[in-house]
Amino acid sequence: MDDDIYDPAYVAALFDRCSARYRWWSAVSSFGFIWLWRRQCVGRLTGQQSIARIADSQVVRPAPHIPQIVDLMAGTGEVWPHLLAAIPRAQITAIDISSQMHDDAMTRLHANRSGQISHICANALENTLPEESADLVISTFGLKTFHADQQAQLAAKIASILRPGGSFSLIEASDPKEWALRPFYRLYLDVLLPLLERTFLQGAKDFSMIGTYTRNFGDCAVMADALAAQGLRVTRKSHFFGCATSVAGTKPIAPDAPAP
Repeated sequence: MDDDIYDPAYVAALFDRCSARYRWWSAVSSFGFIWLWRRQCVGRLTGQQSIARIADSQVVRPAPHIPQIVDLMAGTGEVWPHLLAAIPRAQITAIDISSQMHDDAMTRLHANRSGQISHICANALENTLPEESADLVISTFGLKTFHADQQAQLAAKIASILRPGGSFSLIEASDPKEWALRPFYRLYLDVLLPLLERTFLQGAKDFSMIGTYTRNFGDCAVMADALAAQGLRVTRKSHFFGCATSVAGTKPIAPDAPAP
């Protein structure tokens, strides 16, 4: 393959082509696990509205405000129902490099929530959101389209836009290298899924890129290290024998003290 599969223009074109079929095809091809993994990703967010802060030696509770959530690589917005069920008053800023994905999301699923969801069509690595403007940051199934250096850039963006005490949760399809049934998993992603796509989607070859991306991505270890390098508190989790992995954590309210 001569194309640079991590080039933003390549990724944007790929998901523009996939947009109309993404929701149902991803659900069918993942046997419904993708719905469960999105909900689990939301469940790893830590509520931050009750955090007490210290001001003039007094404990100060923050005034109630509308939680600001940034959804990176938001795609067709499949995670938004989970987010709004957990945090009904939230305002979601969705960022995705594919404008077609967002248009399809709002047309098909979320028109009645347009007042709570705004969209920025941009490369997540280049978004210009203000520093410390997000209470929560989430991403579901977009990390695999970034190589290691891009993941480090993304980690810096997340650290920048999160408020102190803010929480993040990211999940991605992965390559379960330690799983005994991995050969069958790879057979499905690398052979059967492309065959099904060509058969049922008029010869399309876009969803079959999942196999290549997941093989290259491995798991969330690189992203976890990149987030920790930005001073964030990070925990990793494996889902269904490592077929997906997630990384979640918080931005400390104050920097950790240096070691003595």
